[in-house]
Parts: sequence; C-alpha cells; structure tokens
Amino acid sequence: MMAFMDKDFLLTNDTAKALFEEAKDVPIIDYHNHLSPKEIYEDRCFDNIAQVWLGGDHYKWRAMRANGISEKLITGDGAPFDKFVAWADTVQNLIGNPLYHWTHLELQRYFGITTALNPDTAKDIWDKCNTLLKTKEYSVRNLLRMQNVSVLCTTDDPADSLEWHRKIAADGFEIKVLPSFRPEKAMGIEKDGFATYIEKLGGVAGLQITDVSSLLKALSIRLKFFTDNGCRVSDHSLEGLFYVKATEAEVNKIFKKGLAAAPLTEE
Repeated sequence: MMAFMDKDFLLTNDTAKALFEEAKDVPIIDYHNHLSPKEIYEDRCFDNIAQVWLGGDHYKWRAMRANGISEKLITGDGAPFDKFVAWADTVQNLIGNPLYHWTHLELQRYFGITTALNPDTAKDIWDKCNTLLKTKEYSVRNLLRMQNVSVLCTTDDPADSLEWHRKIAADGFEIKVLPSFRPEKAMGIEKDGFATYIEKLGGVAGLQITDVSSLLKALSIRLKFFTDNGCRVSDHSLEGLFYVKATEAEVNKIFKKGLAAAPLTEE
C-alpha cells in the first residue's frame, strides 16, 4: 500500500520524477516571506508547534475563520494547544487545498511524522513536535539550514531601522537575510493611523512630510537606505485596482485631508 503522501507525491510519470530528483537539492532562494529577522538573529528555539505554524500565517488564519473557529483561537489569547487543536480540526476539512498538503509535508520532512493531523491525533503530534522544537537542532537558523535556504528576503516597512538585518550581516550567518521594501502603509490614506505613520516615516527620513512630493522624497531616501542594506526587491499589497485622473493640486488636497483624518470618499 502506498504511504500517505510518499516521496513521489504529485509526480505522476517518470519524467516528473526524474526532474524532481535533479532539482530537489537545489538551494532555495526565497524572495518573499514574513519571517522575523529578530528571531533569525537570536536563533530562537520555539516552545511549541503553534508558535511556528499559527503565530503569523494569515493563510491558516483565513482557513480557520472559514471553518468557524473563534478568533480567540486564531489571533486571540487562547491557549497554544487549543489553537493547535483548532487548526487540526480545520486541516481535516482542507483536503484538496494546498494547506492540507503543506501541513503534512512539513510534518513528514522535518518531524518524521506520517500520521494525518486531525483532532484525534493532535495531542500525539503536538508532543512529538514540541520535543524536537525545544532542542537546539530545531532553532530558527537550523530549521532554515534543514530547508537548504541560501537567500531569504523578509517583508519590511520603509520606516524600519533594519537593525536585525544589519546584526545578522555582521554576525556572519551563511544564509543571506535581506530586507524587501513594502510601502503599503504609505499608500493607506484611508486606514486608521495614517497620519501617525506619515509622521514616523518623515522622522526616520529626516524631513517633514506635508504633501505628496515630500512623501515621495521620504520614500526615495528610505529606499536608498534599504538598497544600501542589501534590498533588491519590493513587495506591494494592493487591495484593488484603482485610478482616477487628478492634478497635483487635487492630490495634495486629498493628502492633507488624510493627514488631518478628515473623511475621504473612495474616489
């Protein structure tokens, strides 16, 4: 009987198997992730699998919400084991979704666990994973080594000091940990806290942002700082496609309304 998701999972012919065999040991260059450079620098050891899997994975959060899980057990203050069981309950309903396969491939490849995750098996899997995670062999840096990562680019705000990236570079870690430039907050004029963010951005750029021109100048200054620290990629989260023709004067008027937290129309 074929093992659950065996080494030829999704490889349906000899050509696919041969190509994968040639490529499987090629180092990973990861252009986009949400890893913490602070945790990489400190070489953190996690207390439990819930921290690793559920601490910041919005894909899993979305699936759990769709499964009717309480927010307390997603991003709230629920107990880590309870969150893990809630994820196990969600996983069993995800067959056909990549999250189902990613979950079980990770259990197999890094923890040697071939049991399907569900609420009945959750406690045993929880204990086995946590026993390994508490060892130095499963620290953040060693997990990255296990995955054969050679370069990774974190997701970073233009106002970030890049303190941890600079410390990692000075530390001589063999895996390159580089920042990426994500100016999402600078475009979120409709979001709460926009004015506070713009003030912060201006502070780190060394200028007062009063209009769109000075905003662009501040972003250019920060982009130069990022590239000086190894950044070569940018990441943008656009929630819609939008364009309305406007003059610079009209845009600056809207920008000033945003700084004053005045009501804005969608247009």
